[in-house]
Amino acid sequence: MTSPFRHRPGRPAVAAALAFAASAVGLVGWGRLAVNRRMPLPPALPGRHERLGTRRAGDVSLYSAMEAEGVPLLLIHSVNAAANAYEVRPLYLHYRGRRPVYALDLPGFGFSERSRRLYTPRLMVEAIHAAVSEIRNRHHGLPIDALALSLSASFLARASLERPDGYRSLALISPTGFDAQLSGEGPPDGHRGRDWLRDLLDRPPFGRPLFDALVTRPSMRFFLRKTFGSPQIDEALLAYDHASAHQPGAEHAPFCFISGHLFPTDTTRLYERLRLPVWMVHGTRGDFVDYRLVPRVADRPNWRVETLPTGAFPHFEQPEAVTTGYDAFLASLARMPAGRPA
Repeated sequence: MTSPFRHRPGRPAVAAALAFAASAVGLVGWGRLAVNRRMPLPPALPGRHERLGTRRAGDVSLYSAMEAEGVPLLLIHSVNAAANAYEVRPLYLHYRGRRPVYALDLPGFGFSERSRRLYTPRLMVEAIHAAVSEIRNRHHGLPIDALALSLSASFLARASLERPDGYRSLALISPTGFDAQLSGEGPPDGHRGRDWLRDLLDRPPFGRPLFDALVTRPSMRFFLRKTFGSPQIDEALLAYDHASAHQPGAEHAPFCFISGHLFPTDTTRLYERLRLPVWMVHGTRGDFVDYRLVPRVADRPNWRVETLPTGAFPHFEQPEAVTTGYDAFLASLARMPAGRPA
């Protein structure tokens, strides 16, 4: 028997279109029926937890522990599909009780505002400005120490360049921007965003189901293994990230990350302009080990660069080594007037 469709032109295209439509409908249905987008999410860190209303960055989440006196320390997590303040938990717990310590949820992550808007380096810098201003107001205007992970190191660098009097020192863990791909000497205060890609991804009804597929436990485990450079990841971090990624609006900032809007165009120039004391540490294992441009700053008197045999989150794998190195750096500042460069 001869098929009535055998010689009709366009059959493969029609079949492909039907298959795509069926897959899309299935993805939307799976997202709505099988995925919990309001998972219980406890605070990532102990101590005081509050949301600050800011004019330029929206509502931002800030954790604090002020059992001890001293120079305040602000900790800033990285940027990825499921970022949040849990990423700085080992450092927060270590310094809690030793000095005032704060941790920020950047816009679009954790308990900060997750509205559908354009997330750019400028928005992140404004959030850092707001947090630093609040912290300094609580501590008699004292310049602070600030530490940031990965891509957020570039946000912190820009914030400190714009308001240098607010900082005594900077610490950068596995900072993005010393590699060949994401280094930058482009226009100042720009980003690498592709608007068409963001518009394609962050669009109902398919955007959120697509994000749900991206943040399944197996997918998140895969990417954390790349970050750690090992199958031995931190399971508690995975569990919290999974819950954090299953909240209303969790997709908006990550889609801006994926489409390039959160990557600065001038990262290398930012680091080279820093005059404050800077401590940097990075690992030598995993997917994030390209630091070929570090020699451009490593020999400067205000920079101290260290390496550890870890992945990109050395403070989870070797917390004692990280805090020992950082404490030694801070001790070198102890006799310097606050806020004065080395």
